[in-house]
Amino acid sequence: MKDPNNPCLFCSIKKDDIVHENHLSYASYDSYPVTKDHCLIIPKRHIKNYFDLNNEELIACNDLIKIIKNEILEKDKSVKGFNLGTNIGKFSGQSIYHCHLHLIPRREKDVDNPQGGVRSVIPNKQHYKRKI
Repeated sequence: MKDPNNPCLFCSIKKDDIVHENHLSYASYDSYPVTKDHCLIIPKRHIKNYFDLNNEELIACNDLIKIIKNEILEKDKSVKGFNLGTNIGKFSGQSIYHCHLHLIPRREKDVDNPQGGVRSVIPNKQHYKRKI
C-alpha cells in the first residue's frame, strides 16, 4: 500500500482535483467520502495539524469552507446540515499528517439517529440524555 505521507498526498495534489483555492488554501473532494460532496479544506503550507495554522491560514480555510458549503446547499436541496471537523494526531484517527478539515454534508435520515454528531467518534458517547 502506498504511504500517503511520503510524498505528502496534499502537497502533490493534481491541479484538476482542486475545486476551489485561494492564496493560502485549497478545497478538494474526499477520495473516501462519508457522504456525497464530502470535501476537504487544506492549507497549502505543509503543517501537521489545525493547531499549527496561523491566523491568515485560519481565515483562508474558513473562507473556502463557506464557499463550499454555499455551493453544496445551492446544488443539493436534500442537504440539511453539516459536520465540520479535523483529526489531530494518530490517536484521533489522523492518517495524513498534513492539516485538513472535513466538511461533510448531512441529509435527513442518512443515519437512524444523528444525535451527538461528532461525538460518535467514541460510539458509546454519541447518544445521551440531557440533564434538566
